[in-house]
Amino acid sequence: MMLCQVARGLGTVLARRCHCSTARERRLLTLTCQMPRRSFSMDKGPKISSDHHSGTMDEVTRTIRVQSGVDLGYHTIPKPRDHLLQHQPKREDLPPRTMSDSHTTAVLPLSSSESIRESYVNHLGRVRLGRIMEELDMFAVWMCHRHVKLPKLPKGVPLPYTFVTLLVDKVEFTNLERLQVNQDIEISGHISWAGRSSMEITIYVKQLAYGEYIDVTKAIFLMVARNATNTGPAPINPLELGDATEELIWEQAEKRQKLRKSSAMESVFNAPPREHEQTIMYDILKRTTPMNSMDLNKRVLPPKCRWMEDSLQTTMIAPFPENRNAQNTIFGGYLMRQAVEISFITASIYLGDRPILKCISDISFMHPVHVNKFLQLTAYVVYAAQNYIQLMTVAQIWDAKSGKVQTTNVFYLTYRADKVLDEVLPRSYREMLWYVHGRRKLLAALNLQPEYPDPITVPKESSNSIST
Repeated sequence: MMLCQVARGLGTVLARRCHCSTARERRLLTLTCQMPRRSFSMDKGPKISSDHHSGTMDEVTRTIRVQSGVDLGYHTIPKPRDHLLQHQPKREDLPPRTMSDSHTTAVLPLSSSESIRESYVNHLGRVRLGRIMEELDMFAVWMCHRHVKLPKLPKGVPLPYTFVTLLVDKVEFTNLERLQVNQDIEISGHISWAGRSSMEITIYVKQLAYGEYIDVTKAIFLMVARNATNTGPAPINPLELGDATEELIWEQAEKRQKLRKSSAMESVFNAPPREHEQTIMYDILKRTTPMNSMDLNKRVLPPKCRWMEDSLQTTMIAPFPENRNAQNTIFGGYLMRQAVEISFITASIYLGDRPILKCISDISFMHPVHVNKFLQLTAYVVYAAQNYIQLMTVAQIWDAKSGKVQTTNVFYLTYRADKVLDEVLPRSYREMLWYVHGRRKLLAALNLQPEYPDPITVPKESSNSIST
């Protein structure tokens, strides 16, 4: 209810700011913040449980390394894995698996290990959420290992697969103020959908603190199975629905699959902004252009606003072999950790205070990051409303020899503040698109993005209506 009130207020503020000439334009703006969007919640919906435990996350990592046949020690030229291709099975040879077959729980033993706790605490004495994201990525790989079973694989032969993170759908955070750095954190999950070579993994994080379990996050990962040399897709076991709970989880996963495809098509990078968004863009241009001036190149900054081009932070990183896989490419979890941490820095500077992470959404992995490339991360503040701020963090790889720069990842992170924030405004058309895109991400993170046809069908205005 509180978020709906905030959203309606946001819609009303936007409508007033735009000085729209018609009631229809004002209705378009306000309508965008009035209808809740379908989304998952951590405390609702069907869940799978089991008594299976995989030990600590360190033990999980070691088991993955052994099952994959990855030896310790760095080689500038990765050790060949071509001999494993002969063991890649045909799909029809793989037995069906249920969601319960993959379900397990692993622990981050923060209460008993001081050395591990040192790696998870930040300068404020709180848990480093970037580290949590890194562990979630490793746990998603572990789910793939638990799902894929090859009955004909000879004993002692490594699993002839490479599992790659394709995207992270949405990671919602809650109870972060109650999260303790000296109490164990439990990570559990299972396969929630499977195609021919791709798998959706649902992961839950909770903590037992002072005799009470608190939910921390729910994450949806989409993983892809590749062959041993990462040169082509590899078949996975079909998913067999074990009971009514698994059938319901499957149906929800199928809806997410369709939503991912439609969302990609509707992105402002693939389609023009919607009508009400174009109205917002035009209003920004009017607000930042001097009155009685035809010089559109001259811009003025309204009070309590900041330029987007000044609201960013960037860093360069040399990825080291300790964060590599068998192909000498950097783990997706390492990239997520770095993205979360630079976004936290950027949000802290913008707020002048400590931000609270609300949601991470739509993390895309477009290209692998090789260990011999340099990594640049840039976090942009692309939207701010009330006490929420939306960041877009872009990861690019630099080839020092050729000078080639390539975008590999884009991360969207939503933070909450304890005060009303300055508005961030774009100057260029590209920044305008980022602004619109960031607005969509923020509303979606708060589960307030409406689902409506585009263009919106608005009732005809009465001839005696009064515009105010």
